[in-house]
Amino acid sequence: MIYPSVQSAVVSALAAECIDNTSKQAWQKLIDLDTVRVGSGVSASDRMQADCWVFARLHSQLIPRHWNALVAKYSTHKGRKVQAISALVPVVASHAPRLFIGNAVTAWAIPPMKGAAGKRSVDMIVLPEQFYDLNRWDPEARPERTRRRWRQGINEVLESLVTEAMVAAENILDREGVLSGNCA
Repeated sequence: MIYPSVQSAVVSALAAECIDNTSKQAWQKLIDLDTVRVGSGVSASDRMQADCWVFARLHSQLIPRHWNALVAKYSTHKGRKVQAISALVPVVASHAPRLFIGNAVTAWAIPPMKGAAGKRSVDMIVLPEQFYDLNRWDPEARPERTRRRWRQGINEVLESLVTEAMVAAENILDREGVLSGNCA
């Protein structure tokens, strides 16, 4: 057992690729990763290996739309997140125009950040506040009620994709025995 839930496994695996292995400061070298224990008593280096393995396993075994939904929702890797958003746009069924769908998927995957504009992490994708204005998403200026209905429908499609992906990921990780309650 390494992960208490499928969500923690997915989030941890998607975050693993953003952890740097660059040279460290002198005080950081004092920490021996093999002796540091995380969560369930697994060393940090073993956990990193497990996260990378889970990442590879899920990437190879999930269908593309499920993989892209998880990456768009949970990844912190800018490039992968943008790729996943681009791959999800044609998958989303909606009566909305493509521009609207693209913006809605992007806004779902990159929600507005709280806090002052200059006080955010530079490692996160931060969109300008005006991006989230629905009026900019539809050049034909359809009624607000229509735009809100479209956005709600698109969000429901995306959330259902994430739910399906989590179920599929749980089945994969259950077979591998890395979730709580699955150790022999």
